[in-house]
Amino acid sequence: MVPKEKLKQQYCFDVPEKKGLNTVEACEEILKEKISAFFMLGGNFVRAIPDHGRMEPAWRKIPLTVQVVTRLNRSSVIHGRRSYLLPCLGRIEIDQQAGGAQAVSVEDSTGCMHGSRGMVKPASEHLLSEVAIVAEIAKRILIPNPRVNWTAWRADYSRIRNAIAETYPEIFHDFNERMWTPGGFARPLAARERKWKTENGKANFITPDSFDEDPDMPADGPDVLRLMTTRGDSQFNTTVYGLDDRFRGVHGTRHMLLMHVADIERLGLAEGDMVTAATVSQDGIARSVDNLRVHAFDIPAGCIMGYFPELNPLIPLAHHARDSKVPAAKSIPVRLTPTRTRTQVRPAQPEDMLMGAPAP
Repeated sequence: MVPKEKLKQQYCFDVPEKKGLNTVEACEEILKEKISAFFMLGGNFVRAIPDHGRMEPAWRKIPLTVQVVTRLNRSSVIHGRRSYLLPCLGRIEIDQQAGGAQAVSVEDSTGCMHGSRGMVKPASEHLLSEVAIVAEIAKRILIPNPRVNWTAWRADYSRIRNAIAETYPEIFHDFNERMWTPGGFARPLAARERKWKTENGKANFITPDSFDEDPDMPADGPDVLRLMTTRGDSQFNTTVYGLDDRFRGVHGTRHMLLMHVADIERLGLAEGDMVTAATVSQDGIARSVDNLRVHAFDIPAGCIMGYFPELNPLIPLAHHARDSKVPAAKSIPVRLTPTRTRTQVRPAQPEDMLMGAPAP
């Protein structure tokens, strides 16, 4: 929970009470043309979201999009009516500020905090850090607050960590010292310590309302398959570093569907055939991705697997978890239609990886 009273005491302002938007809710507002500006601090939002066929045209209607990035991606070329690209320092680059070379804190996938310093010369002397960009924007658009010294925070990031430690002393006490301990320090996670904050002090499982895993997208029939999307071994979020996936025996392309051999035979397909995958939905909106190569794989019959984010156009925006609204990328009903032979496929180009564009 946000310590509202603590923040008010520290910085003399009232913490906003209005609920923000999650990914699905933000996309819904974009479709309604109710978003006036979208500021991205890193990330590749346009590429990561579902329903590209609907979202990309709507995204271009946003009055203003701003992106702080270390490299170009799909969101850099699919942008709003007015767009600003603000290149910034990468974490491997030396971040020299008025207070000297700076370090940042990083939280890894296990919830441990550790320090990170840049080691190489910046790509340009004109590059600013993310901290510097945010601080300068804040100084120009916010009402001056004597309790918030943006210039000092930009000059010395340890001051920011001290402020965090003051707000959350139980978690981040001695932040600047502890982040350099070997392995960093663990953020308290009750579940990891087997502390269940429930009425009976135990982990409680929630039973589903029904055993129908996709009540919003009923799709039966022998030709309907359940698609799940996944990431390759040379990938971080939407950034793809290579077209091979050695874990699954895939080489040279990510425009691929992994299928049970029985499904391949049952649908009259063969290894290497090219197909179009089309979403089976009741909303009347056509969603498809073509030129997907069939590849036999050890997967349950009736299920197929493809890659994120290449297959995100197949996910309806409304197809999400009921409470969290996480897009349901692990269960998408699709039908396959043969398109062309494997020998007609153009080899993937370097720009396919740079821009996050789907390989043909």
